[in-house]
This record gives sequence, C-alpha cells and structure tokens, in this order.
Amino acid sequence: MTSILAHYSELALKGKNRPWFIRRLVRNLHTALAGLSVKEIRTPMGRLEIVLNKETTMEEVRERMSRVFGLANYSVATRVPLDFEGMAGAIVSMLPAREAASSFRVRVRRADQDFKTPSPDLARDLGSRVWHARGWKVDLDRADLVISVEIIPGAAFCYMGRQPGPGGLPTGTAGRVVALLSGGIDSPVAAWRMMRRGCQVTLLHFHSAPFLSTTSQEKARRLAEVLTTYQLRTRLYLVPFGDLQRQITLSVPGDLRVVVYRRMMLRIADRIARHVRAKALVTGDVIGQVASQTLDNMTTIDVASQLTIFRPLVGMDKDEITQQAQRLGTYEISIVPDQDSCTLFTPRHPETHARRFEIDRLEQGLPIREMVDAAVAAACVEYLTYPVIK
Repeated sequence: MTSILAHYSELALKGKNRPWFIRRLVRNLHTALAGLSVKEIRTPMGRLEIVLNKETTMEEVRERMSRVFGLANYSVATRVPLDFEGMAGAIVSMLPAREAASSFRVRVRRADQDFKTPSPDLARDLGSRVWHARGWKVDLDRADLVISVEIIPGAAFCYMGRQPGPGGLPTGTAGRVVALLSGGIDSPVAAWRMMRRGCQVTLLHFHSAPFLSTTSQEKARRLAEVLTTYQLRTRLYLVPFGDLQRQITLSVPGDLRVVVYRRMMLRIADRIARHVRAKALVTGDVIGQVASQTLDNMTTIDVASQLTIFRPLVGMDKDEITQQAQRLGTYEISIVPDQDSCTLFTPRHPETHARRFEIDRLEQGLPIREMVDAAVAAACVEYLTYPVIK
C-alpha cells in the first residue's frame, strides 16, 4: 500500500499540548489535500501516514504538502512486512535499475522496541540483500540512494528519498494577527513568516482608488492568493485611503505626511484587528530601508496602536527578503509596476527623525475618530480558500 509518510519536528516538543497541535495539523492536511482522493490520514507513533487511493495524483499531493506548515519532511512510502524475509523481498522489488545509482546505504529507525532485531543489525542485513541484488557499493556518507526503513508497533515502512517540508507550526495554533499588505516585496514575506509560526493572518491593503489606478488592489489579490496556498483560508481587507490622505495634506506639512499616513494606517488596522479578534499587527518594515522605517519614525508611528506590532523582517537585508519572495512565488507579482497609496501626496524628501510631540500636535487638527470610522466602514472584505474544489 502506497502512502506519504510525514514527520514533524517542533511539535514533538509540545508536551501535553502535542495532541492538540497534531489534530490541527491533520485537519490542515485534510483541507490542503481536498479533492485528491486521499483515503485517510493516520497518526502512528511520532509521524503521519497519508494513505492514498490508486487514482491519487502523487505530484499534486507532494506539491500541496510542501506548503503545509508543521511538516519537517515527507516521503512516498510503502508498507512492508514485519518479518525479515518479507521485508527484504519487498525492498528488493522496489529498487530502481542498477544504472540508477552507484552507491547506497540503508537507514533503519526502530520505534518499536518489541521488534527484536537492533537497528544496526537490520540495516546491515538488509544492505547485504540490496548489495547482492544490485552490486552497488555501500557509502554511509554520500550515497546516491538512501533506503530508509521505519518500524513502529504493528507496521513497517520503506521509502527512498525525502522532501523537505516548510517547517514551523500548523496554521491556526498561534492566534490571529492582521498584516499590512502593500504591493511591494517585503510585506508578503513578513505575512508568510507569521503564518509559518502558526498565526492565522488577516491581510489588509490600503489603496488610493479612484485617485490612482486599481493595479495595487489587483496585486494585493494575487499576493493573497499565493499566501492562501500556505494558510488555506484568508480574509483580505481592501481599505480606500485616498480621501484620508487628501485631508491630511490640508493640515500636515509635506515632510511629515508619511509618518501621519502610517499612524493613520495603524489606527485603522487596530480597529479591524479588534473586529476579527486579532491580537497583534504585522508589517514588512526593515530598519533604515525607507524614510518611514528609521528607528525614530517607527517609534513615533507605533504609539498609534495599542496592539503589539511584529516586524519579522526588521533585521534582514533586501537581498535576503528578495530571495525568500522568489521562493514563495510572490516576487514576480510584487515587481509589477503600480501606484500604491504611499505614492499619493508624498513629498520628495520626507522627515526621517519625526518627533512624537510634533506629530501629536499636528494630528489635533484632524478628526481622527471620524476618519478611522469612515475608512473602516468603506472597507471591502474578500474571502479566499485553497484549494478551490470545482
């Protein structure tokens, strides 16, 4: 019987809470693999077994599993007999052609201590059978083919090769957060990093239509679609910000507008976060990258919200962030030219060391509560799910 044998790493450290984390991981796997004729998902000792029907498309299963947070690695595995002769015969029948490799090793993990043969002895004896069948040399360090055998109470599995999983914690195990999603490279990566730590991320995009084109909204939707392939369900808020920016220009000097814009965004995000019962905000800020991301400006901006603000990328270089965006599949979307809300009514030389008392004084001339109320009321909410079953 063919299965996918998956392992988790961090979940094994969760003590009494481990069963809850594993149940959430299994639920996420069921959702991610919906529509692929998966027979069942079992949880044998310290691992997961995804039992496949004959008609299941293996490539699609592997593709979807590569994005399920909480998985350390996974392999296409076959159940083999628990007696040595049956096990050896099954493994030999699974071997690729002689020319497919020149060296091999057998790795045995024995989680069932009632299985009498010690792991090193079983690996040696199985290796002898493989050597007689194919003539490959044994290489314990850099083998072309690694044959893995895992023995648990009542079952044994064999697989050859393993795929890395995304790691992290299962989506939904670390609470809700709201991530500010621009059309740029950084914020989707920041949102993904919080998803990887088990957070359910609500995405929030500010746009300036009709003053600017709707391109940024389309980019936000496409980025949300990519991120949803990782967290499976997403709420995307699209908030019009152009009218607020126009009001701000009437009472705030040009060099300080960016800081006031950002504070207003945090106030709106704070309100939406409380509505969806999120406990923190997330931004793609990186120290010193742009004017609003100097230490002085970030400190002045942060006081606009009473929620915790996470900045997962704050110490990363742009090259590191770009490489991760390319791996995630968001980079090509992010570099599409657009006009986002940050480009509207923005001065050429913004202040990089804004002082809080000065910003507080300027904001006294703005109807802050009414502006936030209007923006939240005008927000459009879209719901995305993955996979889309037709």
